[in-house]
Amino acid sequence: MTPAARLQAAIEVLDQILEGEPAEKALTSWGRRSRFAGSKDRAAVRDHVFSALRCQRSHAAMGGARSGRGLILGALREAGGDPDGLFSGQGYGPEPLTAAERLLPSPPQGAEALDIPDWLWPEFSSSLGEEAEAAALALRERAPVHLRVNTGRGTLAQAQDALDAEGIETRLHPVAATALEVTEGARKLRNTKVYQDGLVELQDAASQAVTSLLPLQDGMKVLDYCAGGGGKTLAMAAQAKLRLFAHDADPKRMKDLPERAARAGAQVQHLLTADLERSGPFDLVLCDAPCSGSGSWRRAPEGKWRLTPENLQALHRVQAEILRAAAGLAAPGGTLAYATCSMLNGENTEQVQRFLQENQGWALAAQQSWHVQNGTDGFFVAVLTRAKGGC
Repeated sequence: MTPAARLQAAIEVLDQILEGEPAEKALTSWGRRSRFAGSKDRAAVRDHVFSALRCQRSHAAMGGARSGRGLILGALREAGGDPDGLFSGQGYGPEPLTAAERLLPSPPQGAEALDIPDWLWPEFSSSLGEEAEAAALALRERAPVHLRVNTGRGTLAQAQDALDAEGIETRLHPVAATALEVTEGARKLRNTKVYQDGLVELQDAASQAVTSLLPLQDGMKVLDYCAGGGGKTLAMAAQAKLRLFAHDADPKRMKDLPERAARAGAQVQHLLTADLERSGPFDLVLCDAPCSGSGSWRRAPEGKWRLTPENLQALHRVQAEILRAAAGLAAPGGTLAYATCSMLNGENTEQVQRFLQENQGWALAAQQSWHVQNGTDGFFVAVLTRAKGGC
């Protein structure tokens, strides 16, 4: 495919996404229709699509329209490229620019330039303070690729050597003792022996740091209450010899966990909601709660544009319900950890403060945040301890 043809493919995929199709589904559908596209073509189209989604608001402003064509035109203008050279109608590329498209719009300003919805900017800026603009700009960029080294299978040095032998370059990441950042060859990772043998797992460094703050000790009975794909479940398994349980309100989200656990050499028992009370109490309950995902919008940028004030308020209610339910599963003297991949105070510190005000017998033992402008996804965790006589 020519560079222009790749842009036209991205335009068509973006139009599907803007009409409501999930990004991954739209890209998969395009790939099935486009057997002629090689691996580099598919990677290039994917990069164009996700870059446009991360910068949807500013690129639409610079391209004159909230459409696939407008987003790609806006991206070219922001990068200082030559739209006429690519919008020529030649080689399966986009049709030439219209007279209206040739009119240069005013540069985006404020929240529009930062690619944050207007309604969200007040909370975003109050949550992050002086770092708000830097965080918003970081969300416009591609996320780094981080790996967690399974120290039960080998050391960081051994993992780096094995990855290097398969063409993947890495460096240590300061946020977590088990973290590596991939600097070259990330697309090869899933086909490497080091990944397939479970020496490394894909996991953001801040996500790893969340579990490193937990007071895990050998023999503890631990529940990952909102396990999802099981990234934090497996990270906990690598830290201590635990009696480890995983639960999710939607068990289908855990479908890959058995395979991942087997690859990592971890033993995890799955629990349905009906099994929770008779399987407890637990020494530690981790709640990686559903949230806005504002800390991971680089990876899933659709979430930034599909979030509404009503959705956010609904998430606040769900988070409060999860905290209450999970607290009831913690043993007297036990620990409750509340985590999100959000940078918004309403989902983080305010939820924890409200829980502590409404539930006697609990105390805040530790609390920490990580923000995207510092080289990780945005995460938050609060570690709460229950009095031995707490209710």
